[in-house]
Amino acid sequence: MPRGNRGPKEKPKDLKSSIKKLFTYLKNFRVLIFISIILATLGAILSIIGPNKLSDLTDEISSGLVINQKNMEEISKKVTSNLTEDKMPIIISSIMMDSNISDTDKLSLSKFDFKNGDIKTLPLSIQNKLFNEFTFNKEVISVSDQVEFVSIMSSIKTSKDSNLIYSKLDKLPDSIKNQIKPKMNLNNIKNIGVFLITLYLLSALFNLIQGFIMSVVSNRFAEELRDKISVKINKLPLKYYDSKQIGDILSRITNDVDTISQSMNQSLSSLVGAITLFIGSIIMMFVTNGIMAIAAIVSSLIGFVFMFIVLSKSQKYFSKRQVELGKLNSHIEEVYSAHNIVKVYNGKKDAKEKFDKLNKSVYDCNRKSQFLSGLMPPMMGFIGNLSYVVVCVVGASLVINGNITFGVIVAFILYARLFTSPLSQIAQGLTSLQSTAAASERVFEFLEEEEMMDESSLTNKIDVSKVSGSVEFSHVKFGYNPDKLIIKDFNAKIKPGSNIAIVGPTGAGKTTLVNLLMKFYNITSGDIKIDGISINSLTRENIHDLFIMVLQDTWVFNGTIRDNVKYNSNATDEEIWEALKTVGVSHFVKSLPGGLDFVIKDNDSISQGQKQLLTIARGMIKASPLLILDEATSSVDTRTEELVSRAMDNLTHGRTSFIIAHRLSTIKNADVIFVMKDGDVIESGSHDELMSKNGFYSELYNSQFEN
Repeated sequence: MPRGNRGPKEKPKDLKSSIKKLFTYLKNFRVLIFISIILATLGAILSIIGPNKLSDLTDEISSGLVINQKNMEEISKKVTSNLTEDKMPIIISSIMMDSNISDTDKLSLSKFDFKNGDIKTLPLSIQNKLFNEFTFNKEVISVSDQVEFVSIMSSIKTSKDSNLIYSKLDKLPDSIKNQIKPKMNLNNIKNIGVFLITLYLLSALFNLIQGFIMSVVSNRFAEELRDKISVKINKLPLKYYDSKQIGDILSRITNDVDTISQSMNQSLSSLVGAITLFIGSIIMMFVTNGIMAIAAIVSSLIGFVFMFIVLSKSQKYFSKRQVELGKLNSHIEEVYSAHNIVKVYNGKKDAKEKFDKLNKSVYDCNRKSQFLSGLMPPMMGFIGNLSYVVVCVVGASLVINGNITFGVIVAFILYARLFTSPLSQIAQGLTSLQSTAAASERVFEFLEEEEMMDESSLTNKIDVSKVSGSVEFSHVKFGYNPDKLIIKDFNAKIKPGSNIAIVGPTGAGKTTLVNLLMKFYNITSGDIKIDGISINSLTRENIHDLFIMVLQDTWVFNGTIRDNVKYNSNATDEEIWEALKTVGVSHFVKSLPGGLDFVIKDNDSISQGQKQLLTIARGMIKASPLLILDEATSSVDTRTEELVSRAMDNLTHGRTSFIIAHRLSTIKNADVIFVMKDGDVIESGSHDELMSKNGFYSELYNSQFEN
């Protein structure tokens, strides 16, 4: 027989393998995730380009707030070209020999102190010799304007009062002032501003779209996981549920799936964007200025070391937290589903102590995991602020030396933020991924559990309408554990329409025998045949169609009386009322508000016996040739039991019936009674035959009537 799909055999045990397994399960969403990653990357790249252009904008604006230093230097150089130490002696000698200059003017020149004197006091004849008229940027700079320029500049040369300096510069001749005064290039500023706005709008748009995509992916993936779990639940053998707590299974379906969905939505795309920002900002920092880049990176290295240390320590607590949460949910589900029993037996103290212990375990795991992961954001914040300080100090020294402009510092402060901020995002993203890994490990472990045998190759089928109802057990052996058999060698041939009772002490194997007949478990060896056809060649669905089954555990769901009785059938209201009447519960249903439309809820005052009668009525609706009654009357009173017994006579008529009962008085009319003990049939026959043997059955029967 081919085995069911077990999924990948390797179970995720750490962050790397869990994330790898997660992406394997995300194969249907890879295109959307890829688009989201591309958009997150583009958004990050646009954010990286921003500071560089912002640096240009800063320099453009700052150049319009201060004098044009370049023009100032060029004009100063031209104006003072004749006043240098190497030219001055030659020019003065030439002036002294010039016959066109008066002796008085020559005398003034000889007495003039070029270091401390005001050049405006020299005669015009001397000024015209010292300065030459020239044109600068289509502006004629006359001799008188040059003299005024030198006079003003020499007066502020030693001043440290910025207000005085700028007030003096305002008195410069217009021909020179027009060339050096602060002037903003509004066209360039507008172009850069529009570019930056477009850049940041596109970045925000990309981030918005990728956030929407990841929200869709995470929610659809959660929906897909729940669908897979829903399908998986029906494929798992009963032995799985025998070994697991219901609360833990529920926790995997609810808490763990929600954790995966939320963590994916919050961490995956932001982590990609953060990594892109981190790498891109490093590249741009080195492109902008290598010295400042090294200073910023070195100051942040401690963040990396700290982050990886914390990650290595905290993962085990995230995994343990999900396990402890499952245990807590299991305890809550168990206690509140049997709340009355807990109160009757005064078990509140024990239940509370166990709850406190489990709750404390969840608290400890949460505290340790969140404390360790919570250390990263403040540490990253400190590293970021330290980077700002280092950038400002190093940048200021480079500006003073003229190596960079003020705009470079502005850009670098932004790059430092883009460099350190991703560290926090990466840390938070990895923390979130740890929760995802722990939760996904539990969900994938459930999805990869061994399933019941795959029956897709089974083509044999019994037509329900043509089944006679003969059943044969041939050397049936079974054990929940292969090393310990419960049913050791069971043989029986049951004629169509027979009424078979199975009795015996608790643990004798009565319900196990029925579970094998229904193919809930696969027999270890031997065979079971229905109408001569082995159940190994029939699908479970086909076998289940052949049986009506009423269990001792009542099961009604939140819904109307009608929906509960005609569960998974197309019965009419008339058929439903007939079934209710047969089991003696029609009067009760008519007394309920709405009758068949009355909605059963957990808090409704419907007794256990009434619920049992409804489940018996549900069995009567189903037209199947074989019947299993597993302690079906255990929850009803004696008077109701008599009514139900008469209804059962009608239900069993023409059907091969298997009745498991502890009340032996209810099965006296059975055609054959199998008496089981320790997995073996030790006696069989009718009630009278077994009583006449005065054996084990006789002891069981008589013990129920002893005072």
